[in-house]
Amino acid sequence: MAWPALLLYLLGLLLAFGWRTLAQRRRTGDTGLRLDAGPPGTLRWWAKMLFVAALVLGAAGPAAALAGLSPVPGLDNRPLHVVGLVVTVVGIGATLAAQLAMGTSWRIGVDPGERTPLVTGGAFGLARNPIFTAMAATALGLALMVPNTVALAAWLALVLALQLQVRAVEEPYLIATHGDAYRRYAARVGRFLPGLGRISRRHDADPVR
Repeated sequence: MAWPALLLYLLGLLLAFGWRTLAQRRRTGDTGLRLDAGPPGTLRWWAKMLFVAALVLGAAGPAAALAGLSPVPGLDNRPLHVVGLVVTVVGIGATLAAQLAMGTSWRIGVDPGERTPLVTGGAFGLARNPIFTAMAATALGLALMVPNTVALAAWLALVLALQLQVRAVEEPYLIATHGDAYRRYAARVGRFLPGLGRISRRHDADPVR
């Protein structure tokens, strides 16, 4: 499934980054891109570098399979490939749907001096970061379609990048920007999955579970 995986990966990039950016600009006059990585060596910088690495590895996984890289033993079977295909397609659709649900608040990255409305409805009522959840699911689906070490490394790099981005960059920004409104929201809604990673209103960094 190397060719379908590569084509789906490129389609996901085109929709999530290309089309969504153009749609945001047409609607607001602003691309929504906030790509400053901050000073080298900071957690914000590492989050960006890991994300870039995940993007590169995401394409390299199917390419490596096409070049003949052997799959990881035990993961190379037809049922897992089919599951991966389904997860990838659903993940791409869920990523785009969650991006659209943010409306004019959609951004890639964070500008500490910017204030946008806090989105808490729809998919954001189930998880505080449904876009990232869907992206991680897409990367996992691709890794199941072409289960080699490169594709698995892409998924791992993305998960680490998203964890750093959310915990070290976005949550502090949202607390500083929205204060108690975000604390109340984070106390009832999980970070990436329903109920998991909620934040205690008594302390900014104290997870409920």
